[in-house]
Amino acid sequence: MQEEEPTCPAGSSLSQNSERQNPALIDEPTCPAGSSLSQNSERQNPSLEDIMVTRSSMPPYEVFIKAIKPLWDSHWLTNMGKYHQELEKRLEAYLCVPRVSLMVNGHMALELAIQAFHFPEGSEVITTPFTFVSTTHAIIRNHLRPVFCDVKYSNGTMDPDRIEELITDKTVAILPVHVYGYPCDTESIRRVAEKYRLKVIYDAAHAFGVKYKGAGIGSYGDASIFSFHATKVYNTIEGGAVACSDSLYEKMYDLKNFGIRDEEHVASIGANAKMNEFSAIMGLCNLEYLEEELRLRGEIDRIYREEFHGLVEKGLLTLFSIPEETKRNYAYFPVLFQNEAVRDRVCGKLRKQGIYPRKYFYPITADQECFGNAYQDASLACARELSSRVLTLPIYASLKKEQLIRVINAVKAELMAVQSQ
Repeated sequence: MQEEEPTCPAGSSLSQNSERQNPALIDEPTCPAGSSLSQNSERQNPSLEDIMVTRSSMPPYEVFIKAIKPLWDSHWLTNMGKYHQELEKRLEAYLCVPRVSLMVNGHMALELAIQAFHFPEGSEVITTPFTFVSTTHAIIRNHLRPVFCDVKYSNGTMDPDRIEELITDKTVAILPVHVYGYPCDTESIRRVAEKYRLKVIYDAAHAFGVKYKGAGIGSYGDASIFSFHATKVYNTIEGGAVACSDSLYEKMYDLKNFGIRDEEHVASIGANAKMNEFSAIMGLCNLEYLEEELRLRGEIDRIYREEFHGLVEKGLLTLFSIPEETKRNYAYFPVLFQNEAVRDRVCGKLRKQGIYPRKYFYPITADQECFGNAYQDASLACARELSSRVLTLPIYASLKKEQLIRVINAVKAELMAVQSQ
């Protein structure tokens, strides 16, 4: 394949006319943070449909309307209703975990999961800077101190070889992230945690449906949290969950429901983080279409890799490594460019063509404005390098063939222009 040719060659996987229908279409895509869709004056072809980095999956309209109709009879809209309970059981089976506690969103799932361990105020939690800022906020909002561990250059997950040097007498837990749905080195992390008697709480917000070494990704550590936000592979509109043991499930129940045991007894101090019945029903409906969602995403991932192979061979593009024995969910398609200038140039060019990728994650959480310069001296060379070069490209089940071609051709054309200079 001639990589300098921006049109897809005859016979490539993109030129096939095989039908790719998705029953979970929506009318409007989710807009990535920081994009400005109102500034269409710079668009090279305003008539083309915008291509967002992701698009929420939804069941057929008629299916959801039929599913929510019983709510008009029961008027039971929240407080661990019938559908909330059903979804917890269905997800326990799907995720291959002992218990699932549904939450109003992924952030509250993580914040309350941390709170459930009753760590002393001021304790340290070793975590990753290469993540969405929610991970860091959940630690700080529990009056704990995040200690940032650098990541592996190969796939952005926490580098287990760097954990021990960060452990002090104040360290109480390790909080890694299965970034982009790529599993962390769970076995190495487990060994360090057991040696120092630390808890392990996994942020699996990106990893719903992933299996690693034959086990559900939520079965690792002392707890794992998931996000069911509208932008995720699987969504309940807004929502989240904690995968945990029976004993931790009881604590999560109290924490998300004010500690209420019955009408007259409040056993502990808690919050309000319950999932409502509309969200639970959306989750039940979306679960029926999830395997097809993952299949279509997998096909898009395959085409990206096939079409970008030449760019990778020329050193113009780098793809993240996939850990062995991983059943993927194809949540994101991150790529690395040669440097920050090239990344920003390609990103800008795509936006002018109505394609909206994400610099995900840029900057790293440790360097965000809200923390001032508190972590500027942290040794995070790999995380900062990845952050300066990464771009996540559009991937979702309803991405049309012609839209995928637009993305691929735009990336190829700009990289060929860079190479020719």
